[in-house]
Amino acid sequence: MDNALDAGWLAERIPDRTIKGIALETAALIGSGAIPVGARLPAVRDLARLLDVSPATVSAAWGQLRRQKVITGTGRNGVWVCGNIVTPRPVRFEAIGNFGDNIIADLTLAAPDPAYLPSLRQALAQGGRAVNLNSYRREPISQVLRQAIEPRWPYAAEAFLAADGGFDAMYQTLQTLILPGTPVAIEDPTATRLLDMLDNVGANIIAVPCDDEGPTADGLRAALKHNPAVFIYQPRTHSTTGHTVSARRADEMARLLRDGQTLVIEDDGIGELSEHQVHSLGRVFPQRTVHVRSFSKAYGPDLRLAVISSSGDIIRRIQSVRNFGASWTSRILQEAVAWMMEDTTTQQAIVAARRCYAQRRRALVRALAQRGITLPDRDGLSIQIPVPSEQYALVTLAAHGIAVMPGKRHSIGPSQFIRVSTSLLEADRVELVADALQLACRHDDDSAVQ
Repeated sequence: MDNALDAGWLAERIPDRTIKGIALETAALIGSGAIPVGARLPAVRDLARLLDVSPATVSAAWGQLRRQKVITGTGRNGVWVCGNIVTPRPVRFEAIGNFGDNIIADLTLAAPDPAYLPSLRQALAQGGRAVNLNSYRREPISQVLRQAIEPRWPYAAEAFLAADGGFDAMYQTLQTLILPGTPVAIEDPTATRLLDMLDNVGANIIAVPCDDEGPTADGLRAALKHNPAVFIYQPRTHSTTGHTVSARRADEMARLLRDGQTLVIEDDGIGELSEHQVHSLGRVFPQRTVHVRSFSKAYGPDLRLAVISSSGDIIRRIQSVRNFGASWTSRILQEAVAWMMEDTTTQQAIVAARRCYAQRRRALVRALAQRGITLPDRDGLSIQIPVPSEQYALVTLAAHGIAVMPGKRHSIGPSQFIRVSTSLLEADRVELVADALQLACRHDDDSAVQ
């Protein structure tokens, strides 16, 4: 049965011929059921001719619906309606997978161990003494928190803004700086949620490959040929690979970026749990660098605190976007973190946590090395393991009661790997997990990944 939608019928129902109008009107028709799931949309050129717009306008409108996962398909094979819930959502983040009821070791989430997070009792009491508590005055950052972070910041920033966690800070920044269709260079692999955010704002993503020292110079040089408006990377302890950008690599990137106008966004998601210092490009480009540091993994996720630094102009623009919502971050939480940054007991707890995570990570790396799988000794709360077949590895591990993150959630390209969280891996399960990973790293030819 031919389920192709008539172009004339659809054109009559789209009074607003802008990209936004075409997308919204079509989405409304899909949501109401007037266009059923499974219908094939008219050819772009046919609809564009009837609407008296360019084919690029219709394609851009379809791009918005595609990002919302209500249509699928491209080119001569046609575009089809695949869903009727028109709600933007982080598809990669939400679709980790259902591993069943037999999972005994969930190693998907690279999160801090609650047992190694510092106590918040005294900190919250100190936060309750914040100046201007309960005021509706929209302050970008409390003076107490700014005074605490400035000596620890990787460069002399002009302005700061507190945010409700690292991903909230990144999302507000991307919403502010990126328009639909904007070319954005980002390291590959990267954080799952960053890719979801870029999809949601409609960015044109350009992958920059990484090695042990960070985004490669050749990769960044190739990406810059596309004139990206923004370059995004993690300056230390990468959330997927564990690498840290070296001083040498930071200098190479600075030389490549020096003559352009590309904005730089640095996502320091692990913060003070990292064993490394940050070689920020803000030292070279303070006016066009946005540095985001999360305090969740070191100080506690329920504090929901991150700090953004950049030029005064960029911070004011991000603040304007925040004014659509909460406008400011709790002064109680800001000053609680400021107090913890100066508290000796808290800092000792962070050092102990960093040591614990390193021990757990290295225990698994050693166990894998004994099984012929050699991995670099990096940093962080997880390890990246290349595999011949990602799907085979996931199924094999699930059969042994182990869940891990598939690499495709983190990657733009076709690389095959899995990410295994080690931050919550107890010593008595290391051998069991290593045995299962050894099986997962073998496929048809039964050869171990080296």
